[in-house]
Amino acid sequence: MIQDSDRRSRPVPSAVATRIIRRSAADCAALPPDLHPVLRRVYAGRSLREPRELERALAQLPQPETLAGMAAAAALLQHALEQGRRILVVGDFDADGATSSALAVLGLRALGAAEVDFLTPNRFEYGYGLTPEIVAAALQRAPDLIVTVDNGISSLDGVAAAQAAGTPVLVTDHHLPGETLPAAAALLNPRLDPSFAAPNLAGVGVMFYLLAALRARLRAAGWFEARGVPEPNLAECLDLVALGTVADVVPLDHPNRILVHQGLARMRRGRCRPGILALARVAGRAPERLTAADLGFAIGPRLNAAGRLADMGLGIRCLLTEDPAEAMDLAAQLDGLNRERREIEEGMRQEALAALEPLHAELNPEAMPFGLCLFDAAWHQGVIGILAARLRERFHRPAIVFAPGEAGAVKGSARSVSGLHIRDALNSVAVRHPGLIEKFGGHAMAAGLTLRAEALAEFERAFDQEVRRHLSVADLVGVVQSDGPLEPRDFSLDLAAQLRAAGPWGQGFPEPTFDGRFRVQHLRVLKARHLKLALVPEAGQSPLPAIAFSQAEDADFGVGDWVEAAYRLDLNEYRGEVELQLNVQCIQKANGAPL
Repeated sequence: MIQDSDRRSRPVPSAVATRIIRRSAADCAALPPDLHPVLRRVYAGRSLREPRELERALAQLPQPETLAGMAAAAALLQHALEQGRRILVVGDFDADGATSSALAVLGLRALGAAEVDFLTPNRFEYGYGLTPEIVAAALQRAPDLIVTVDNGISSLDGVAAAQAAGTPVLVTDHHLPGETLPAAAALLNPRLDPSFAAPNLAGVGVMFYLLAALRARLRAAGWFEARGVPEPNLAECLDLVALGTVADVVPLDHPNRILVHQGLARMRRGRCRPGILALARVAGRAPERLTAADLGFAIGPRLNAAGRLADMGLGIRCLLTEDPAEAMDLAAQLDGLNRERREIEEGMRQEALAALEPLHAELNPEAMPFGLCLFDAAWHQGVIGILAARLRERFHRPAIVFAPGEAGAVKGSARSVSGLHIRDALNSVAVRHPGLIEKFGGHAMAAGLTLRAEALAEFERAFDQEVRRHLSVADLVGVVQSDGPLEPRDFSLDLAAQLRAAGPWGQGFPEPTFDGRFRVQHLRVLKARHLKLALVPEAGQSPLPAIAFSQAEDADFGVGDWVEAAYRLDLNEYRGEVELQLNVQCIQKANGAPL
């Protein structure tokens, strides 16, 4: 539904209902027998079958040289180092791009590069990737080699412009390639190698692998001995790898879990970049207790705020600085940008919900388009991705949010649901309607696109038709997957601590979630959005503290009611005290009291 008017005064629709579905019982006989029974159940529900899948040592990672294109990429960098070439890193404008850029600069300097600098495209001026415009800006610095990080696989024109100017390009990326690849001097992308055992690396993970391969080549060539310097310990960069991997929401398969675990371990010991420590502190997170969720929901958003509202160069400088005082100053600036982003996002969210209210989605999910498209001429281009995610979560269907672009164009950010590969869906629309989409790219769950403003209505119809080809009405109901109920003895600090340590949890390896019936003993609304609760389990033991974030608008129950809830066991730490707390993922009034 295309909207461009202010509807803040109208009511907002209720969220579409959510179902709690328990994971199927799975064989866990091969898992270590000394694991807590609940943890064995959780691991088996995530298809872990062998003890080696629980290993989190770096030695378990696939070897860098097994990635196709690695030899050519590492050789290109080795030659640049040996010849003292000027290297310019061009990254994306999100947290993965920022961590990738910082890792490339720090890693290449540690390996002996004579001159390394970075350039980050401003999303509002240059667009996504290595565009011809960003190449023109890059060439003003007279680089001998351009290295892209977290972008470039679709930058055909930009790579061609650089090559035509006599500057070779090394593309390192992890996004899905198109039918035509850029004519770069070397390409490194796990998506180009279906046999590689770490296919889900983020951009920062690809760069980490490249640095490891480069170090091996330099070692074999006697590079470090000739210079009289020790080999750098690349494990010192794993904090950056962990942050970028979690913030980019790539699947946490076994290799990515190893990288994130190792990076978090360094952070908790205080052995990480001053900028990451500073970002943790301004976010109110204790570095010694950081989790993957903290990276994804506290540190990552503050880093992303620079790219959304200003220039990601601010975030990269925060990650690069060695000065703790400077790091705190830059982190404070990023925190301020994140607060501004939240305010903008909340205004846009209210406008979007008000625009959708006439459809009464809570009464009839079919009345709402299967694929949501919204536009407002006043919306901020840097925040539309977050709004698309919020709408996807609330209405359980793909959502694309558009904002004005340049020269009469509109730019959209898309988020999808299980069952619809959003980048492939956009490709299908482009094939069925030639010329409708000017350009697009992305992942299975997130994508970006550009249209002419006058094509919005036609695209809305085409996108909805495409979504209907893949999703049914049953797919438009939210689902929370549960690992089943807990016994009364399982509501313990010990199990909560074991579950926290058993991760890292994240995309594709979800944090353990359980379900049950509770009676509401206490209910309080916090900040007009969150619910602070005391829930008495059906078995009748003592009430448990609980928090339900961003669920106050849709609460259909009160004190004394029985509810069905999906929750996570969490540790709430406040003023030195630790208590068990249920982190409620969804909660709704139960049908009748227990027998």
